[in-house]
Amino acid sequence: MSQDPSHGPATHVRKLTARRRREIVAVLLFGGGPIFESSIPLSVFGVDRQDAGVPRYRLLVCAGEDGPLRTTGGLELSAPHGIDAISRAGTVVVPAWRSITQPPPAAALDALRRAHQEGARVMGLCTGAFVLAAAGLLDGRPATTHWMYAPTLAKRYPAVHVDPRELFVDDGDILTSAGTAAGIDLCLHVVRSDHGAEAAGALARRLVVPPRRGNAADVGQLHRLDRSLPEEIGTDPLAEVVAWALEHLHEQFDVEALAARAYMSRRTFDRRFRALTGSAPLQWLITQRVLQAQRLLENSEYSVDEVAARCGFRSPVALRGHFRRQLGASPATYRAAYRARRPAAPDGPGPDGHGAEGGPPGGAFRLPPSRPESGPEGGFPGGALVTAGAGGGTGGHGGSGGGHGGAAGHGRARSEAYAARVPGQRGHVTS
Repeated sequence: MSQDPSHGPATHVRKLTARRRREIVAVLLFGGGPIFESSIPLSVFGVDRQDAGVPRYRLLVCAGEDGPLRTTGGLELSAPHGIDAISRAGTVVVPAWRSITQPPPAAALDALRRAHQEGARVMGLCTGAFVLAAAGLLDGRPATTHWMYAPTLAKRYPAVHVDPRELFVDDGDILTSAGTAAGIDLCLHVVRSDHGAEAAGALARRLVVPPRRGNAADVGQLHRLDRSLPEEIGTDPLAEVVAWALEHLHEQFDVEALAARAYMSRRTFDRRFRALTGSAPLQWLITQRVLQAQRLLENSEYSVDEVAARCGFRSPVALRGHFRRQLGASPATYRAAYRARRPAAPDGPGPDGHGAEGGPPGGAFRLPPSRPESGPEGGFPGGALVTAGAGGGTGGHGGSGGGHGGAAGHGRARSEAYAARVPGQRGHVTS
């Protein structure tokens, strides 16, 4: 799906009721939510940048539950509005949810459903997608979330077409973004959709971020696959079959062989596997082989033909086709882009493909952090007060930098454990 709003409006758009205004943006905050994700919509929609050519939104910061909202580092937020203020908003943003294992408050879910029914645009950043899914707003729709939690989202809400490969998904009146910094991409996309590319570009310059991030060929960013699986898989009888498959990717075997190892018919195996991982076993297996090829292209000197053989593909042609479909580039192009971006390691990788460097999963890249803005744009817009609170962090979001509990790259995150179940076209904006 393209990020270009000129592709036309999506079909899932309702007429906004009279009491709601499109320029009013309500941000729904919860206790335990991470401060970075929470601050993104506050900064994008809550700061007056009309001097830079950015049209102004009216921001309402709303508490999604009672009491002080404790966030990262023990800070406490005091939102100036309650959940009732959402009734005036034409756009409602859920920047994150504190824990993917906890159900959101019923009152917040009711408010989101009502907002959607009255034509409001509803956005879920990162794990905020879990709140939208709990409200039933993602049923039958494409959506994305942080790559670490995409398998869990797909398993818990099977009616949602989860695609962890995208930075964001715009399905008209429902929009979702991947982890952490992808929330900035989605908010810029909304400004671009509302006010045009010039306004979004001016805002991006003020935020010191790219106005849009595209595919690997456009901006030199390398897409990543990861090994994330639902947390529950370790206790399932199929875990042994999954482990065997991951250890024997260099061999040529099919789903029938995996079903036989599980002592199941193919139909039963397919059903059990999909229920466990949210993915069809054939697509999962192909994605695992592509992931292995990705590693070898990064960390070995094997030719593309040799990589295909070592990853269980029947031919280099098969590798090239699957690799391009999953990562948007040919194996040779991917290797060249990877090596152009990555500094040489002190000790080069050996012929077994194991490199000497540590870092994020699979060697994912991080761009340098943007410089913070100074002057009147500091702080929390929208009247939210921040005070230092006692106690530790906020459960459910243990990581920093690249995402919740881990580090995500600045390309489109992809989960090799979950094969996306999406409509025919690829990309960001459905129409």
